[in-house]
Amino acid sequence: MEMNKYIEHTLLKPTATNEALEKLYQEAKENHFKGVCVNPINVKRAAEVLKGSGAQVITVVGFPLGAMVPDAKAFEAKRAIEDGADEVDMVLNIQAVKNAEWDVVTEDIKTVKAACGKTTLKVIIETDYLTKEEIVEACKCAIAAKADYVKTSTGFVNGGVGAKAEDVKLMYDTVNAAGLKVKASGGIRDRAAAEAMVNAGAFSLGTSSGIKIIQG
Repeated sequence: MEMNKYIEHTLLKPTATNEALEKLYQEAKENHFKGVCVNPINVKRAAEVLKGSGAQVITVVGFPLGAMVPDAKAFEAKRAIEDGADEVDMVLNIQAVKNAEWDVVTEDIKTVKAACGKTTLKVIIETDYLTKEEIVEACKCAIAAKADYVKTSTGFVNGGVGAKAEDVKLMYDTVNAAGLKVKASGGIRDRAAAEAMVNAGAFSLGTSSGIKIIQG
């Protein structure tokens, strides 16, 4: 299994230095990773460095709580795309999920998707906070809003597990027939964990342990 083709080499820490980010970009190029995932303020530089390398530039919006109004998320997505983002990972309205306000959840995603246009939109549902039933319903909202992916986690939940293979499979089983893909992210730190996610149905892996994973 060519794990590098799945890996979105990730650095989202608020304390990330320019030196650490440049290292991330070079590692992505050298190892032919699927892409890098960085905060919006770093998209323009990432796009400059990775141009022509085949590595995609992924960024996050409404991150990490999802507690912004839809228009704010949409503006953030639009600006990131203008700066060179190839894909956008948005955090949905988790509060609305917990309140079973499914129309609100769907509209939140739809608003960002409209701003993204043809740019790939992934919807982070933050599985650590959700029941199995809520995971399924959140995925259905992503389908209704015509998103491109559902994603497990931000990786920012204190004490959270992050991606679990059983949740990835549940998400895959819910969205696959509708043509959406699954991104596993959060807590994927070694090759065994990465392979488990891919085997469960993940098409992309968000991880800061990309080098360790490909080295086995």
